[in-house]
Amino acid sequence: MATQNTPSQTRSFTTVFLIEMWERFGFYGMQVLMVTFMMKKLGFMDTKANLVWGAAAALIYATPAIGGWVGDKLLGTRRTMLMGAIILAMGYGLLWMPSDSAYATYFALGVIVVGNGFFKPNAGNLVRKIYEGDETRIDSAFTIYYMAVNIGSMISMTATPWIRNYIAGIYGDSAGWHTAFGACSIGLIAGLINYSFMSRTLSHIGSPADRSPVNFKKLAAVLLAGAATVFAAAFILQNETVAKWCVYIAGALILGIFVYLIAGSQRSERAGLIAALVLTVQTIFFFIFYAQMATSLNLFAQRNVNLSFNVFGFHLFDWIPEQYQNLNAIWIVVLSPVLVFIYNSLGRVGKDPGIATKFAWGFGAVALGFFMYGFGATWAVNGQVSSWIMVWGYGLYSLGELLVSGLGLAMIARYVPERMGGFMMGAYFVAVGISQYLGSVVANIAHIPDNITDPLQSLAIYTHLFNVLGFVGIGCTAIAVVILPLMNRLSASHSDPATNHDPLPAVRSEEFNTP
Repeated sequence: MATQNTPSQTRSFTTVFLIEMWERFGFYGMQVLMVTFMMKKLGFMDTKANLVWGAAAALIYATPAIGGWVGDKLLGTRRTMLMGAIILAMGYGLLWMPSDSAYATYFALGVIVVGNGFFKPNAGNLVRKIYEGDETRIDSAFTIYYMAVNIGSMISMTATPWIRNYIAGIYGDSAGWHTAFGACSIGLIAGLINYSFMSRTLSHIGSPADRSPVNFKKLAAVLLAGAATVFAAAFILQNETVAKWCVYIAGALILGIFVYLIAGSQRSERAGLIAALVLTVQTIFFFIFYAQMATSLNLFAQRNVNLSFNVFGFHLFDWIPEQYQNLNAIWIVVLSPVLVFIYNSLGRVGKDPGIATKFAWGFGAVALGFFMYGFGATWAVNGQVSSWIMVWGYGLYSLGELLVSGLGLAMIARYVPERMGGFMMGAYFVAVGISQYLGSVVANIAHIPDNITDPLQSLAIYTHLFNVLGFVGIGCTAIAVVILPLMNRLSASHSDPATNHDPLPAVRSEEFNTP
């Protein structure tokens, strides 16, 4: 609890909430445009653009495992978060510069990878530290915190495509793209200015390193390692073979970590670790589906979606193709409180379904979502499906996200012993990064050759991919149902008291924090 001599929890929380909101504004504003930027301005084929973004997304997921350790042990949680925000603003600023060089883009993405690694885990850690010992408020605080993610992403995913089109219409196409990326940098700069006025509310929050003077040797070492990581990331992004080998090595490493932990665990811990391994594999499959949002679904909207929203023949408004990715965030905002209410209501009568059951439901929802996209082709007019097909497809897809990936953190907390929590959290998100790259590989099944300009031909290619993903989703659902008895036995034999916790709120899949 806050005392008279310290700022209130609410004021401290608001400070982190606002900088997180602006950081997500920048990130999603960039993500929503990046694949089409690489195709339309850098001249990449859709397959290359998908793979480059998949590799960048994999690195973005992996680096926070290191950034959380830097915040806890070396520089301090507050300092590392602030450093990450500054580096991110620089990364978006590099995309703002009027260069259409592919390497300049790789380098800027490398800077963003490093900035995200420093920022994400430490921002979440500050929220935990603000409410440490106040178990009654931490769940609601994190629910509100994840709303910041969606507020920031909804605004930017709507704004940056519009900024690109508006500026392009006045100053030319190149100015449009780079100004839109510049808006991402301006958003983070606004967040940093606001943070400078409010940072005193966090003066009592942080890791032990925050309470010590800055160790300039450690800071120099971290910055040097960060600079090396930028160049390494840029090298990986421009070399498809290197990216593939990184994925293979990371996959082997993750499997090795699980085998090592299970083999060396106590008998009472083993069931929980095996359950965590099974659910992690299922989550990797889910993120292959999730990666379609910025790749195949984005490009589908470019070519085969009627951008007009109409109701009973009345025209409401038009959307820009990239803005359809915003439907994910909108549905998350709508569905999150509904799921929390359902979980808590069932929990009060002792009927809250287990995580494994929710995984099965989630895969079923994802399968229906992709069939919705494929099914929409039945009513396509001149090779274009209705915008409303996208709305309902994203609705089912987002419900699956909340049921599967949104429970990933709950899975780690529930099944993994506390002394292994930090290690496992890092391993879990490296696994998620692997699946992001694999998702881009899957998206390339829907490669559209340059000589195909007829929407009827591209519609057939995209709907083939979506129907295949729908059937894979059914297969994942069937496997999840078949292993339910095993998972229930593992849960019953797992002695960790975390199994008795109240239902956790659903959260955005890509938002992660070290425990």
